[in-house]
Amino acid sequence: MLIIPAIDLKDGQCVRLRQGLMDDSTVFSDDPVAMAGRWVDAGARRLHLVDLNGAFGGKPINGGVVNAIAQAYPDLPIQIGGGIRSLETIESYLEAGVNYLIIGTLAVKDPEFISRACKQFPGHIIVGLDAKDGLVATDGWAEVSSLKATELAKRFEQDGVSSIVYTDISRDGMMQGVNVDATLTMAHASSIPVIASGGITNMDDIRALQAVSDQGIFAAVTGRAIYEGTLDVREAQDFCDKV
Repeated sequence: MLIIPAIDLKDGQCVRLRQGLMDDSTVFSDDPVAMAGRWVDAGARRLHLVDLNGAFGGKPINGGVVNAIAQAYPDLPIQIGGGIRSLETIESYLEAGVNYLIIGTLAVKDPEFISRACKQFPGHIIVGLDAKDGLVATDGWAEVSSLKATELAKRFEQDGVSSIVYTDISRDGMMQGVNVDATLTMAHASSIPVIASGGITNMDDIRALQAVSDQGIFAAVTGRAIYEGTLDVREAQDFCDKV
């Protein structure tokens, strides 16, 4: 299982939110490029970037920072979400050196966009499914739909989606532990590999996910835990590599 450090970008800074609330953020660094270097030095083999302003604004806001990270670490796979609402945005990120584009809101509001994106950019599209009580949330988690996340996952099974980032938003940023059962339910819902996200706090969460990783969970995104020191990226990745 891959351990993927998260860098959430707000106003050009590296922050973490609690349950997606923009007014409940903690600034961890004003130099996201240096922060990316910190996780690279710790052995990270992929980075998870989120343009928080973009997620709420509907278009890339921190694209310059994302591009700077991609240019600074050209050999490091990067996945980016937040404000990706057009094929042009996807193309510009790929040209800048980003490897994977995470599409969340449009996956709910315009599922056909996923099909078009996968056809035009095969192997580069990740669907981000953020859920509360199993129901999909959109627009930076400001809206909760009546659509089950598992049903949406099944819809994309034939499109060629590279993976699904599944986030339990009730756990995200709260340091309460990952929702293994909900993540497994998502993994079982389709053949698309799942990246677990939300609530990962310490090695207990990594062990719990690793124990069921053969059921379709291939990676875990972690944010607040690695910034507050309750989880060590190198220790977590070494553990997953040895199991």
